[in-house]
Amino acid sequence: MTEHYRLLIPGAEPDAKPAEVFSPYDAQLIATIDRGAHSAVERALQNANALYRDRDSWLSTGKRVEILERAASLMHDRRDKLARGAAEEGGKPINDSLIEAGRAIDGMKLCVHFLRTQAARSVPMDQNSASAGRVALAFHEPIGIVVAFSAFNHPLNLIVHQIGPAIATGCPVIVKPATDTPLSCMRLVALFREAGLPDAWCQALLTSDRAISNELMSDPRVGFFSFIGSPAVGWGLRSQLAPGTRCSLEHGGVAPVIVAPDADLEATVPRLAKGAFYHAGQVCVSTQRIFAHQSIVEEFSRRLVAAANMLNVGNPLSTETDVGPLIRQADITRVGEWVDEAKDGGADVLCGGKQISQSCYAPTVLLNPPADARVSTQEVFGPVVSVYSYTDMDEALARANSLPYAFQAAVFTRDLDVALRASRRLDASTVMVNDHSAFRVDWMPFGGVRESGLGEGGIPQTMYDMQLQKTVVIRSNAI
Repeated sequence: MTEHYRLLIPGAEPDAKPAEVFSPYDAQLIATIDRGAHSAVERALQNANALYRDRDSWLSTGKRVEILERAASLMHDRRDKLARGAAEEGGKPINDSLIEAGRAIDGMKLCVHFLRTQAARSVPMDQNSASAGRVALAFHEPIGIVVAFSAFNHPLNLIVHQIGPAIATGCPVIVKPATDTPLSCMRLVALFREAGLPDAWCQALLTSDRAISNELMSDPRVGFFSFIGSPAVGWGLRSQLAPGTRCSLEHGGVAPVIVAPDADLEATVPRLAKGAFYHAGQVCVSTQRIFAHQSIVEEFSRRLVAAANMLNVGNPLSTETDVGPLIRQADITRVGEWVDEAKDGGADVLCGGKQISQSCYAPTVLLNPPADARVSTQEVFGPVVSVYSYTDMDEALARANSLPYAFQAAVFTRDLDVALRASRRLDASTVMVNDHSAFRVDWMPFGGVRESGLGEGGIPQTMYDMQLQKTVVIRSNAI
């Protein structure tokens, strides 16, 4: 029997037709899930607002630590099951999904660590006659209701990055998972409740349509809006926020990598193959544009093609699989059209360039596609990487910086001066030296700039954003 997931909103009943969740690999029905419309959204907001407005009901720091630690323990016990569920609904190969599950568990522990190490700050007083006889302390308080819209590509870890900090900082949170991968979110929210979190502190629903989603995030009761997804959607949603609602937007990039003529190709190529084809390229910082010096571009391309051709493409539940399916059939069609456009414009298709099953596209390496082709100017979000020949480092930097997107970038070289110079001049929030652009650990700052996003992610950075600073000034004649 197909599993069914209900709304996780106390007091609400589904008021829209249930959604069906299919495996992206073989299109098999995995589960059905209730969806909410106007009444469910209003109930969720009422529940959250009632908790936030009643300060006597706020969860103490000790209680939040206890819940987070218990949740991390439960996740650890169910790691394999959580990873398999994420691989089944999202298509990320099981080996990578197991790593994602481990990161999600560590993310919970990071929430506890930063919660325990955060302290009130003393604001200097007695500096002049106006501040004499006073002491001041700056405390942290929850910002209010957090509404989180998540993405499909990391259905465990992205949810942890959004609801973990909210729970840690004491914010009631309402999360809307991606339509394609809602099940991991529902499992995690249920797990938090099992760990002792009262139901209304973390609510989850799949909405009936975009208008209902907009109704949720634009409500004036919302204190903070967290969005992970495409720039077109994210920037549009930001314009609808109520006055006073703060937000973070995590969008995509068209990540550039510069390979200098002295780069160690034996070490460079495997890392860039991973950065380009991890999760079939469906990662916001996936390596997409590689600028290789003309003196090495032929040898580099040959090695990259060999690495791409060694990858096993197929069933994400098999431990032999390196690259799984694209999330939707429409994306296979789109990626194929973009590759054909580049080919018609003069690009050499060195490998791949074709659909190889109902749901999978072959890892593809293109050489010198046109500068105005979509593979050169927009986020592919598929297993396609382009290699461009360059003659001068400044030329490569200018081409890397030519787009309105800037997220993570990389440079490969054995020369420290070259690495530092490129790092200073690349438009990016983070630059990797001798590593691929998709590297990340969950305590480091992570976020796009320009059209690639707003604000800074990472567990500690998100916890900071989900809090307000309140300063209490005490005047006393005894001071």
